[in-house]
Amino acid sequence: MRYSDCNKTLRENVMKSYELASASQEKLNAVVTFADVEKQIEETIQDETLPLYGKPVAVKDNISTKGIRTTASSRILDNYVPVFDAAVVEKLKAAGATIICKTSMDELGMGGTNLNAYTGKVNNPYDLSRISGGSSGGSAALVAAGVVPMALGTDTGDSIRKPASYCGVVGFKPTYGRISRYGVIPYASSLDHVGFFTTCVEDACVTLKCLAGRDDRDMTSSYEPVGEYDKNLNSDLNGKKIAVLDNVLSSIKDERIVNEFHQLMKKLEDRGAVIVHVTMDENLLQTLLPVYLIIANAEACANHSNLDGVRFGMREEGNDLEEIMINSRTKGFSSAVRKRFVLGSYSLFTENQEKLFRKAQKVRRVIVDSYTSILKDCDCIVAPAAATVAPHENDSVDEKMSDTYLVAENHMILGNMAGTPSLTLPYTFIDGLPVGVNVSAKAFDEQTVLNVAKAIEEETQLEGKCAEV
Repeated sequence: MRYSDCNKTLRENVMKSYELASASQEKLNAVVTFADVEKQIEETIQDETLPLYGKPVAVKDNISTKGIRTTASSRILDNYVPVFDAAVVEKLKAAGATIICKTSMDELGMGGTNLNAYTGKVNNPYDLSRISGGSSGGSAALVAAGVVPMALGTDTGDSIRKPASYCGVVGFKPTYGRISRYGVIPYASSLDHVGFFTTCVEDACVTLKCLAGRDDRDMTSSYEPVGEYDKNLNSDLNGKKIAVLDNVLSSIKDERIVNEFHQLMKKLEDRGAVIVHVTMDENLLQTLLPVYLIIANAEACANHSNLDGVRFGMREEGNDLEEIMINSRTKGFSSAVRKRFVLGSYSLFTENQEKLFRKAQKVRRVIVDSYTSILKDCDCIVAPAAATVAPHENDSVDEKMSDTYLVAENHMILGNMAGTPSLTLPYTFIDGLPVGVNVSAKAFDEQTVLNVAKAIEEETQLEGKCAEV
């Protein structure tokens, strides 16, 4: 579904999506909580000139919604109902959108499969036996199934862009600070981005324009002016220098994905683009996942120290305060999340900080410098977004230090470490399953990302494509 498909009245659009979400729940398991749409319809400003007027949307369940349960797909927050809206939710409502539901995610954003959500696995709309990807898998699945034209997500490693590849939709993580994170349950503060899913690049332009901008409640949000992304959308590639990251291609074992990618690059070259092949130090790229896990999980330990079963959230009984906290956190978190907390805590021990956490920060700086040096000499960098189509549950390679997938499955972490804008969109189908290509550019150059993505979309003719569920 595209924004342009929402051409009925507000009530008709919203109720249609709400019914589709309800009907698809048994197959997709993508929804955690359904919203009160009738109340929202009554409260919506009746102004058809608003950019998102009459548009039904879904919101990832780590984004605060006033009066609507927000669990981050964790048992420990199963009863948490915020008393305020996140900044992005405020902006959605101000633009005329209606929230129909909160979407499933990897618990607290910690994962890349959407397998550890408290409510269970999210299924891929193109093959229900396969994963949607994570952590924003519920949002990706609903957009891919045509339930909503847009859904919010968050991206700490590749948590929007990997599900976008697996589910065959547009997934966009803009520059760090471009969209306010006020009201978003954090994972890792130096890596977290708010972004979104759509079924076409033009809708991504409209969405970014609505959500971007400075917010004094989030001191990391940027003062950079918000562009007219939709009006300035231009797919002319004549003279554009596009860098292909060869490290990724050489680590992908499925030759069909590589061959389809080369064919796409030839089409862009025929449109006037200058294609150059670049490589990064392979040792640096192989440190991406370890460095990410150290930094992200150390920051997560600090961010989630308040989830103790005492101040708010689910509480387990105990004989004293310490026992209550131990019982609540033990039963409140999945084993996958507890593992990440152990890793994060270990790297923050006083005796380990210099040799683990501080060292990881220094290596991150070296990685970012190497990456941004490539961007200085080109307009954007492109590479396949994933090494495979969406895997089956038991075939997932989430966090495995495999030589085969260490680079190809994790290279999009570069966009989080550097804070640069990065977008994934489908470029082909293999065995009936979508495969995505990733486009990244310099900080705050979202327009170039969108323009190149538009050219790719014109070549693939996959704009607005949705799965039949």
